[in-house]
Amino acid sequence: MNIKMVTNPLSQTQVEIKQDSSEAKKRVGILGGTFNPPHMGHLIIAQQVMEQLDLDELFFMPDYVPPHIDHKDAIAGKKREKMVELCIADNDRFSIEDAELKRGGVSYTYDTIVELKKKHPNYEYYFIIGGDMVAYLPKWYHIEELIKLVHFVGVARTGYLRKSKYPVMWVDVPLIEISSTQIRWNIQHNCSIKYLVPESVEKYIKEEGLYLE
Repeated sequence: MNIKMVTNPLSQTQVEIKQDSSEAKKRVGILGGTFNPPHMGHLIIAQQVMEQLDLDELFFMPDYVPPHIDHKDAIAGKKREKMVELCIADNDRFSIEDAELKRGGVSYTYDTIVELKKKHPNYEYYFIIGGDMVAYLPKWYHIEELIKLVHFVGVARTGYLRKSKYPVMWVDVPLIEISSTQIRWNIQHNCSIKYLVPESVEKYIKEEGLYLE
């Protein structure tokens, strides 16, 4: 049971209101992506959004098959999930949401959020997307329904405007140009990925021989 102090507008006196903690909304961020591989940029975005919006927890959510037109082939979901697990191991407010990996098929955000809202009706979701995805929102599956279910949080990307006809909360995050595509290229061309990914992820990629082809 939580106790909240509020001011009575008529008497200007403090009043105790008892709240059932089970009914309190939990503020949860979601950072979705292919994470092929996850990198330091993902961690910086997640931490900055979580702190600036005062979120209780943040979920990293690997997709199974992204619905984007510019589809990128990705390694097996279990390996990507393992790398995310290694990435977030030292942050107890970061977790993995594997709903899309379990469901399989094309990972439509609308389907996922509907599923998660049924599972956790007291969660208030903040869905984090880059400026490139903000520009793409008009093409998202069931976007008109989706904006009623989540708060979209936008982070700036070079070359994309901070505007949308849909409600988007913008968070200032350091512009660090790290991409999974660049990391895969580095690996294929025997270039270093040190400091681009956590050391544990670099070790896992080498042990598993990932991205060599």
